[in-house]
Amino acid sequence: MKQAIAKIMVTLALFVSVMAQEQDFESPSAAAAVRFEPLRIYLDSGPNNLAAFQFELKAVAGKIKIVGVEGGEHEAFTEPAYYDPAALANDRIIIAAFNTGSDLPTGRTRIATIHLQIIGDIEPEYELHLTVAASEDGNEIPAEISFE
Repeated sequence: MKQAIAKIMVTLALFVSVMAQEQDFESPSAAAAVRFEPLRIYLDSGPNNLAAFQFELKAVAGKIKIVGVEGGEHEAFTEPAYYDPAALANDRIIIAAFNTGSDLPTGRTRIATIHLQIIGDIEPEYELHLTVAASEDGNEIPAEISFE
């Protein structure tokens, strides 16, 4: 009899534990805590042809996970840029691209779109740093980087 009661108690405890876990996964507040958003990266090279660039993006507030990288809007950079997979572990990414063609963008152009998973209710804040921008002759050019 004691063994039967013990088995029932263990079974009941397991059932309650499983039900509690299922309710956590189905609660509206848990579902609202994760969302996905694109972050568009723009580079303005002014009158100069843009042939190469490298930049770093990191979250300085909030919790994010980088889930994808998409290419830019100009034909020279439509393919997704190269990035450092090891940097992704620290909520940051280093991206670089180059094009040796003759049809290169000038002025403001979208060079990448970074797809993010945003975790929690804190709105992320980002730090974006342009390492280098260069023209088709390999010389560094002045440029401004921004995101939307």
